Amino acid sequence: MKVRNVESARLGVLCIALIWLCVVLPLSLAAAPYAAMVMDARSGKVLHSENANTRLHPASLTKMMTLYVTFEAVQNGEISMDTVVTISRKAASEPPSKLGLRAGQKIKLRYLVRAAAVKSANDAATAIGEAISGSEAAFALRMNRTAKSMGMTRTTFKNAHGLTEDGHLSTARDMTILGRHVIYDFPMYYNLFSRKTADAGVRNVSHTNSRLLSAYKGADGIKTGYTRAAGFNLVASAERGRERVIATVFGGRSTTTRNARVAELLDLGFNRAPTRVALNKPRRPQYRGNQGLVTGGNDVAVASLGNGARPAAGKTIAVKLAVARSLRPRARPGAAIKIPEATIVAAVKEGVADAVAEATAAKVAKASLADIAETPAVRPEPRPVVLASAGAVAAPAPDPVVREQVQEIITRVSTSGGRHWGINIGRYGSSFAAEKVLLKTALTEMSTLDGALRKVVRRSSGFDANFMGLSRETADLACRRLQARNISCFMIGPS
Repeated sequence: MKVRNVESARLGVLCIALIWLCVVLPLSLAAAPYAAMVMDARSGKVLHSENANTRLHPASLTKMMTLYVTFEAVQNGEISMDTVVTISRKAASEPPSKLGLRAGQKIKLRYLVRAAAVKSANDAATAIGEAISGSEAAFALRMNRTAKSMGMTRTTFKNAHGLTEDGHLSTARDMTILGRHVIYDFPMYYNLFSRKTADAGVRNVSHTNSRLLSAYKGADGIKTGYTRAAGFNLVASAERGRERVIATVFGGRSTTTRNARVAELLDLGFNRAPTRVALNKPRRPQYRGNQGLVTGGNDVAVASLGNGARPAAGKTIAVKLAVARSLRPRARPGAAIKIPEATIVAAVKEGVADAVAEATAAKVAKASLADIAETPAVRPEPRPVVLASAGAVAAPAPDPVVREQVQEIITRVSTSGGRHWGINIGRYGSSFAAEKVLLKTALTEMSTLDGALRKVVRRSSGFDANFMGLSRETADLACRRLQARNISCFMIGPS
């Protein structure tokens, strides 16, 4: 009896060992390595770190850099959100997650951006890279150059979508740095990462991690990633009051466990982050566009813009979309058009009168806004205006002094001064409510918003309260000052 018990015990131990060797050990070896980092986004201070410098597979976290380079290209005039992109065979053949684009299909860049940010579409990411740099290989070089300029010292990109490829590696620290740059370098586009649904042109798409956005207070992005080699990755950011925390996780076992871990890390961050800290935005990387991008091999760029032009076979090219110079159009052949002198005089007088009226109205509005009306404004003496005669238009006079006087005639005063930026301070239920908030804010922040245009824009879900006509620096300063007073604000770019 005793011998039988011993044999049964030995058999049980052998079974347990066999199960461990055949099931538990392979699963543990197959699991992706874990890494994490938590950072105070305002100062860049690291609040928690675990294996943060280990080079791992980033998966679709890669698309944060794809979109960052896209925003940079749009801001610098290389391409616009309304540029029509022709989808290549390479882009159309990318595996899921994807938008389902077909080779030869034409779609605006803005829809590709939404698909990459919200749905994490691989075909959209590849098409973006080809449209901006001519080929995905050239675009990857640009991604790497931008990463290096950001201080992402242990990151190497080989593609625009993040699917597993030899050498395509990053770290939790580098991806946290990238997420911080996305937040502060392009605040006007950051809201893309918090949209639970978006119109991607061909269909509406849903966010890959709407559960965390809905469940965690203050969560507003940023990007998920998954492959078998990477596991379940996530760079998340949340803002509560004046505090903003970024948490990054590599190697999660599932969406549920990854989200739970990220929530724990965000809680840890908010507990450790000080309530008040000086905002120290990251330094923006040096912009070089597609300059100096050279790739080897026969990588062919087959994505094209809406004009139907395609790169030559067997070559990798960098598409430069910025206009180097604008040529003055040649005059049409034929006799010079004679304009009656009375018409010229009337046009000039009308233009001068309009300019004076605009200046007077602006001065009155400014005085009423500041509630200052102590002394009457002194009207400056008008400058003498020299009018061009009809004869001068028909045939230029030989006297150089007369030509100089003709060039000085002004019929309309331009007041833009390069101020193409603006700020948004919220969306309200009525136009009256938005106007009221704009006026109150203008009186509160006169040092930066003095002279800005108050503009209410009607949207499907309300009325946006905007200040327009600012320079980029003034808009940035105004937003920071308003945010310091707990007033919601984000910048609006020229596009």
